[in-house]
Amino acid sequence: MINSTTRVRIARPSRDLAAAERFYVNGLGLDILWRTTERVSGEHDLLMVGPPGGAWHFELTHDPERPLEPTPTVDDLFVVYLGAPVDDALVDRLVAAGGTRVAAHNPYWDEHGVTVADPDGYLLVLCSRTWGA
Repeated sequence: MINSTTRVRIARPSRDLAAAERFYVNGLGLDILWRTTERVSGEHDLLMVGPPGGAWHFELTHDPERPLEPTPTVDDLFVVYLGAPVDDALVDRLVAAGGTRVAAHNPYWDEHGVTVADPDGYLLVLCSRTWGA
């Protein structure tokens, strides 16, 4: 059964794992949970980031032999519910770490937060609201 403690991995291709690391670790503040960049023919380079002990993490992948181009859409969102106003210093850190502040496709997110594109074009929404399950 899937429940609130079920582990979740979200995997995405990345053009540049170092750029993704700067954005998600230095900018957003996630931890590196696992990394492998040893060149083994036929295997991907991986960067896994997330909160320590969390039930979820991002797996960012890069295959130098057969690279995939990230193909985010305007509705591919990673939403973080902060439960407080979005700190300008956090947005500035994300931009300094390679992100780009953008207008949201859905105006709801601009009304309740800030949207930042990561270096691969995927969208992070910092939402000032809380999420009540």
